[in-house]
Amino acid sequence: MADERAATPDAADKQPRPRKKKEPVIEVRRIHRRDLNRVWEFLKLSFRDVNRATVEYQRPRTKSRFLETYEEEGVEQLLFYVGKEIVAYAEVTYEVGGDTWLNPRYFEARDMRPLFVDELAVHPDWSGRGIGGFVLEQLQHIARVRGLTHLVLEVAENNENALGWYRKRGFRKLDAAIFMAQTIQVEPELLPPRPLPPAKEPPPVEELTPPPKPRPAKKRART
Repeated sequence: MADERAATPDAADKQPRPRKKKEPVIEVRRIHRRDLNRVWEFLKLSFRDVNRATVEYQRPRTKSRFLETYEEEGVEQLLFYVGKEIVAYAEVTYEVGGDTWLNPRYFEARDMRPLFVDELAVHPDWSGRGIGGFVLEQLQHIARVRGLTHLVLEVAENNENALGWYRKRGFRKLDAAIFMAQTIQVEPELLPPRPLPPAKEPPPVEELTPPPKPRPAKKRART
């Protein structure tokens, strides 16, 4: 008879194999009204360090302005998420809006039809995971289907990480303004305290002698 133990699997083979951990999947959708508060908190977190180090605040500057943007026409607000966690946000417009210094004639003269990227934020905990690349690919797709020729965005001059990231992906600097400053020797508007000289003592009061009394006139003798 054959050895029955030979047909019996080893104890190690009976243990269930560990399941492979599912890789996170990023998804994109348009923002809903119910997302506004969560997205605002996300933006504050994403731009916290940048806003501490730059002259100009990244948009949106205030929550009220952010809520107003949701009601505006011609603005696309895209939410990128993994599971239930927000990992990125993008906001684009098809025309130069009032909340910018851009000159539309600059692009018209160069036959450029830009998609203006007003906001692109990635959660700092998800940096280096390909989130920014997926967001950029989504924006490029929007531009292509709309017949637009360029993506145009603003980056702080001292945000070296962001500048390097965009340059690697073919972005170039436009003929744009740079914030400049000159040091001025500051002088106070009001004069500093100044000690006053001691008060002069009043002159001594002299005793006044009464004027002499006039002498009575002498009477002339009659002749």
